[in-house]
Amino acid sequence: MVRVYFVGAGPGDPDLITVKGRKIVERADIIIYAGSLVNPEIIGCAKKDAVIYNSANMYLEEVIQVIVDGFLAGRVIARVHTGDPSIYGAIKEQMDILDEYNIDYEVIPGVSSFLASAAAIKKEFTLPGITQTVICTRLSGRTEVPEKESLESLASHKASMAIFLSVQMIDEVVEKLLHHYPITTPVAVVQKATWDDQKI
Repeated sequence: MVRVYFVGAGPGDPDLITVKGRKIVERADIIIYAGSLVNPEIIGCAKKDAVIYNSANMYLEEVIQVIVDGFLAGRVIARVHTGDPSIYGAIKEQMDILDEYNIDYEVIPGVSSFLASAAAIKKEFTLPGITQTVICTRLSGRTEVPEKESLESLASHKASMAIFLSVQMIDEVVEKLLHHYPITTPVAVVQKATWDDQKI
């Protein structure tokens, strides 16, 4: 039986975690969540005796140790990530280590912030006659983006784009996009989509 779960918490609004994700958080004995990114209201549904860790101040090795120790003690563990864990969730390195320990796990998808952002501005990414493609990307930061996936290169497709983790480099984003998109291209910058303090 699976007892380790990577749970997508959704973009922020506690009502946007999936039913399955919420059920796992409710029954987990141990919860590890990114306190700076996951709405604490989502963790508020945990049972009273759940042991809760904020991974914002933990190294990967510490997170893995909590998971392994909990698993060996027969506990249910929820590793809660913001949005959908498969998009910039850094779960591969955690899963690879669990594979080495032969610990089975399940990934529970979540609503990504790019989808929540489209809902917040009441727009869609795919429009007949304009584009049927959505590109999710980011600028290089602590994690390098391969050259073939540079923003300028991807912009040549003139598809809809969801650009993550790049608002601090907005001038560079604009400069690179203008190589292929006209200045009149509609753009929205959404911060903390679906949170009470969302900004558009």
